[in-house]
Amino acid sequence: MSAAGGSSSHFAWVLRLADTNLVLAQRLGELIGHAPALEEDLGLANTALDLLGQARLLLTHAGQLEGKGRDEDALAFLREESEFLNATLVEQPNGDFGDTIVRQLLFDAWQVPLYERLTLSRDPGLAAIAAKGVKEARYHLRYSAGWVVRLGDGTAESRERVQGSLERLWPFTAELLQADDIDREMHAAGIGADLAAVRGDWERQVAATLAEATLERPRDRPWRWYGKRGEHGEHLGRLLAQMQVLQRTHPGASW
Repeated sequence: MSAAGGSSSHFAWVLRLADTNLVLAQRLGELIGHAPALEEDLGLANTALDLLGQARLLLTHAGQLEGKGRDEDALAFLREESEFLNATLVEQPNGDFGDTIVRQLLFDAWQVPLYERLTLSRDPGLAAIAAKGVKEARYHLRYSAGWVVRLGDGTAESRERVQGSLERLWPFTAELLQADDIDREMHAAGIGADLAAVRGDWERQVAATLAEATLERPRDRPWRWYGKRGEHGEHLGRLLAQMQVLQRTHPGASW
């Protein structure tokens, strides 16, 4: 399928991926200069830059699919909160280092198997983005999983705190792993991925990491769709206000 003239579902599905990366990149960017050590400051900053690079490619591709002349900047900076389709997990505040690294693990363990499958997408633009992004995602997963193990199998306090992070963030993973109508349509068209298969890989990766970290898997709890259908909590609006302030203060400004 060519980039131009995609269906509305195709556009929305790619935009979900783009927004999820963009919002998480913005969240991680907030930590620059505030991480617990210089090495972690650099590690999180590099992850943020990788995610931002992926978001730019996905936003450009989404704009081409939409066919209305919107580029990556227009999609990033000139949409309202309700128009963002990111997963709710990534808009959650950074909290302490345990919160940040658990959020990253839960995301990375999803993105790796998703991108692996998207390299075979019938959308050649999306397949190319996934082929580049999966290499970065695998590195991110090694980083976040390694830190979860260090914190979980560390001191009594670090284990208790990272277990608390897991309990707080776990409910948001349902949105990543359960398919809705758009997910099913894109999978049937050979564009998207089978989220049931992604979930299987995610479960195995997370289970292995938690076992090594001596952490307990939280119980699953009911969760309604929010972010990827444009319904957000209190956190995204404040994040977007910071991210979009320059464009909204000086509309059309260019360097």
